[in-house]
Order: sequence, then C-alpha cells, then structure tokens
Amino acid sequence: MATRIAIICASILLLNPNAVLAQDVKIGIIEPLSGQAAFDGNAVLKGAKLAQQEINAAGGVLGARLEFVVADGACNAADTVSAAEKLINADHVPVIEGAFCSGATQAIMPIVEKLNVPLVSGVASLDKLTKAGNKWFFRTTEADSMEAVAFADVLHSDLKFKTVFYFGTNDDFGRGIVDFFKTRMEALGAKTVGTEFYDTNSTDLYTPLTKIRALKPDLLFVTAFTQAAASIAKQSVELGLSSKIFGIGAWTTPAFLKLAGSASDGILAGVPYAPSASGELNEKFVKAFQAANGELPSKYAAGGYNATHIIAQAIQRAGSLDSTKIRDALYATDYNGPTGRIRMAPNGQAYGFNLFLIELEKGDVKIRAQRAIDKLE
Repeated sequence: MATRIAIICASILLLNPNAVLAQDVKIGIIEPLSGQAAFDGNAVLKGAKLAQQEINAAGGVLGARLEFVVADGACNAADTVSAAEKLINADHVPVIEGAFCSGATQAIMPIVEKLNVPLVSGVASLDKLTKAGNKWFFRTTEADSMEAVAFADVLHSDLKFKTVFYFGTNDDFGRGIVDFFKTRMEALGAKTVGTEFYDTNSTDLYTPLTKIRALKPDLLFVTAFTQAAASIAKQSVELGLSSKIFGIGAWTTPAFLKLAGSASDGILAGVPYAPSASGELNEKFVKAFQAANGELPSKYAAGGYNATHIIAQAIQRAGSLDSTKIRDALYATDYNGPTGRIRMAPNGQAYGFNLFLIELEKGDVKIRAQRAIDKLE
C-alpha cells in the first residue's frame, strides 16, 4: 500500500509540481555515529536536524514534512555500503546525504551511480571524488586541494614556517591532503623533514611525537578527527614539543576543545567554517544552533546544515521525488548560507564559500586569514 501511495504521489507531482504531497519527503543520511569519528558524525547530524527544523517550520518540501532515515556508516566501507543499499532498496529514499569519510563515501559512489540516486556530501574532501566523472555525486564543501591552495602560502610566506613534518591519518583523507600540502609547501621552498601516517583509531601517539620533537620542525602538519586531535594536542604539550601545530580535520569542534582543554591554545587550523565569521546568515545559524544544542557549531555541523538545505531546495526545484530530476536540480544549486554563496560546478564540486585559517586562544576560535573559493582552479 505504501509503495502504491508513493507512486500515486509521484504521478501527481509530475502533472502538478505545486501539489501537496500526502506523505513525508524522506532523505537518507549516512554518518559515523559510532567509532573514532562518532563525535564528528553526530555533529553533522545536529546541523542537519537544525536545517530540517527550519525547513519544516517554513512549510516543508513540496508541501510535505522533510524526514530523515538515518544510518550509521561508522566511516567503514562495508557498513556504509550496507547502509546505502538498505536506504535505496528498502527505504526507497530518492537522495542520500553522507557518508563523511572519503573512503566510505568512495565505496558507495558506484552504488548510487548504478541505482541512479544522488549522493550529497557536506564533509568528504578527497579530490578524486569529484574528479571520478560520477554524475550522481555532489560535494557542498571544500576539496583537499582547496585548503592547500588557500593556505600554503600563508603558512610559508607570511608565518615563516620553513621546515615541516607531516603527520596524517592512515586513510584516503590523511594521505590525500598531506600530499597536496607537501607538494604546495615544497614548491614554495619549505623543507619536508619527515612524513608519517598513524592508525585512525590510535590515541597513544607518544612514540611518533617524541620522534618529531627531536627533529624540531617549525611546523607540525596534522590531520585528525576529534579524539586523535585531542590526544595529539595534549601529548604534544606533555612532551614539550616546540613545533607549531597546523591541523586539518576536527581542530575546532566543541568536543575537541573540551577534550584538549588548555592544550589547544595556539593551534592553527584550516577550516571551511568558523562560528566567529561575520555575516547575518552565520550569526542567525550560530544563535539557532546554540539554542538547540547548547554549544557553538563546528565545521561538521555547518556541513550537515548546508547539505540538508541544498538537498531540500533541489527537491523543491525539481518539483518531484524523482531521483533524476533531483540530480539535475542539484547542478542548479545557488544557495546562500552561513559559509557563503554556494554554487555547483559541472563536476559536482561546490564553490563560492569561504575558507578560514584560525588560531585557538583559550577555547576561542580566532580568524587569522580568510580566502574566498569563488572559482575552481
């Protein structure tokens, strides 16, 4: 019966895009709600839920309530594949948001392409995701190379970091962004004094940090999710590491700031969102997020918030729950949100937002530099 109703509703919409649906509009969401990235996956979900509340308060999508079907991918390829197959084949969602980690996202791209369901990521940053020629994948945030283009010159030329040790998570995210920054920094004249990758689940990192301390690089470049980032910050202080830390990943999240405490002071990070950024839309977002969650939003919360609004607007433009029409509408994205005006390139990569170089001071996120990604290189 439910399937028959869905078919009837879809048929009505094809005839009259302004018709009110007799059922909720469901989108699938896959995030790491368990495992080492659980803090950050739940932050994405908090941002998505705030967007959901705003959308429904404004009348919903196609006259119906927006609802989520949420699955835990745990940043694991196998779990994420199972989640995607269930969302598409059993729950019949017309679009999926996720799946946070680049490797997990990459694992389900062939599935959404084969089954013709759009996949929208507000977090996964591996460059090749939007360079794979998959017409069903969209990224509403930065690619790894954008961070390197935006901030390598600031780190080397302005802040005078001449020697760098690269310390990355042993996954597609860590290896990808280390490669981009290393290439960019070396081209500017910075010397690489070492590169090492650690298991994403590691929290005891004293041995590699002791090695780094002995090398005394000007800059320690680190990729990390919340738990590992907090461990690295605290253990670096315990060991008396003299190098400045520049992080990509979860270096500004409320959970990181709480876990790291005073060990976060002085850390630099490159992020696609800063709660202290100016602008009426960001001020509104911060106020609403704090009221709903009792904390400042992180880049992951902003990622979930933006992606959900972008998907909802695409469904509204499509005037249909037909996945192909939603996909085509996603290419026409022109969304104003807390991170700027987001549009979509033909390869599914967003542009128009801002990137921020921040420094942490006593739990506050201070913006030291800002770059607008108003075009794609």
